Amino acid sequence: MFTFFKTWKQDLPAGLVVFLVALPLCLGIGLASTSVEGITGLPNVMTGLIAGIVGGTVVALISGSKLGVSGPAAGLITIVLAAIQELGSYEAFLLALVLAGLIQFVLAFVGFGTLANYVPNAVIKGMLAAIGITLILKEIPHLIGYDQDFFGDESFWQFDGHNTFSELFYALNAFEMGAIVIGIGAICILLFFDSKWVKNKSLSTYVPGALVVVVFGVVVNQFLLGSASVTGKHLVVVPQLNTIEQLKQIFHHPDWSLFTQPKIWVTAFTLALVGSLETLLSVEATDKLDPKKGKTNPHLELKAQGIGNLVSGLIGGLPITQVIVRSSANISAGGQSKLAAFMHGIFLIVAVLFLGGLLNLIPLAALAAVLILVGYKLAKWSLFIEMYRKGLSQFIPFMTTIIAILFTDLLKGIAVGILVSVFYILKRNYQNHFSKIETEDQLELILSEEVTFLNKGDIMNVLYKQKDKRIVIDASRTKSIDQDVLEALQEFKFNAEQEGRQQIIFINL
Repeated sequence: MFTFFKTWKQDLPAGLVVFLVALPLCLGIGLASTSVEGITGLPNVMTGLIAGIVGGTVVALISGSKLGVSGPAAGLITIVLAAIQELGSYEAFLLALVLAGLIQFVLAFVGFGTLANYVPNAVIKGMLAAIGITLILKEIPHLIGYDQDFFGDESFWQFDGHNTFSELFYALNAFEMGAIVIGIGAICILLFFDSKWVKNKSLSTYVPGALVVVVFGVVVNQFLLGSASVTGKHLVVVPQLNTIEQLKQIFHHPDWSLFTQPKIWVTAFTLALVGSLETLLSVEATDKLDPKKGKTNPHLELKAQGIGNLVSGLIGGLPITQVIVRSSANISAGGQSKLAAFMHGIFLIVAVLFLGGLLNLIPLAALAAVLILVGYKLAKWSLFIEMYRKGLSQFIPFMTTIIAILFTDLLKGIAVGILVSVFYILKRNYQNHFSKIETEDQLELILSEEVTFLNKGDIMNVLYKQKDKRIVIDASRTKSIDQDVLEALQEFKFNAEQEGRQQIIFINL
């Protein structure tokens, strides 16, 4: 217990920063996930806050990730919308979410967590850079006061028919001067707090720049902008809970009568698989961002996410995954342990119960500035230079992943990046399958450790070009050779001996 609070001086400010990042994301994802046409009685944005609280408390305590932060994920919005439409009610969806949590728990025991180990590093780094670029592009409209789209949207195509780039065009033609003043001022403050001079001062350890930005935004908007101040949809909107009855109304519960419906189980498996994949990718990315290079147990993380989704489904929340935006904000803010993620959950609880009126004074432009800086740190130019110096076999999958994510979504982009990486793996395997030592009367082929069917053509082409030389095929270093290659070599030796062409010698083959 005492070790949990060992680094509280660093974790408390980090938890506050994550809270300020998570609050608008939870609200935005909650709003977007429950905007289903034709179905009445759907809950409001509180669904996202419930998921954020469960992710910040329940999951944070169970998770083995020291720096990962969990909550509602933008990548699941379209799945949630389709599921609610298909199932006909939010209560039916909650039953599917509870079952999805149980399925995730089972997946942890059957080794599903090892899947992330097969995602190449170039793809993971491409994912981080793509998320950073997406954050910057998506938050620029909010920074200048164009708040038609919800906070936390990550997909290229948006619900209003716009896309990431067309949204920028509309934003530049509909900006708010007050939001611009707050947004630019907020970015200047964040850059100042991120400078080496400030980081060397003890003040930056206890007073995070994100908190200063929020206070700056509220003060400027309330007292200095006058008629140019931003209002309404340009501010955070947290529902205020003034009575016990209002508090009770935010909770919803599963419809257990639909347990045997096949559609419920199809939705549950979809949520479990997609949510698990997003979590595992985020775990890998978070571990790479960790300055101490810690390694998270993926199986334990899936168990934690499963329990989190079960609890969220029982009380009316949205699906939960580990989320790279919040996790990277935690790392950037100096988080050291699970206490930071847990404190962000506690701050969300306090905000929902007691601080609704105060939080509703925060301009979205100030929070957009915080997210833009998070995005910048994920997509620094130095990362592109580093990947370019590693060669095209790393740089091309890296860039392909970025472009694919920007124009589709996270999982599709990752899939494209993996396919390109596999191409380079196969190409490298094809090229590095043997070495040659050639003299005037002899050719020696030294086979590599792994010889696959892809290498068959190149090996046989070399052999058939040698008409008179003695051929030695050395497999002493080979650990595995494909049966197709072995049979082709044996057939070549048999034919050469029958025809009296040349002598063929096998070593350890």
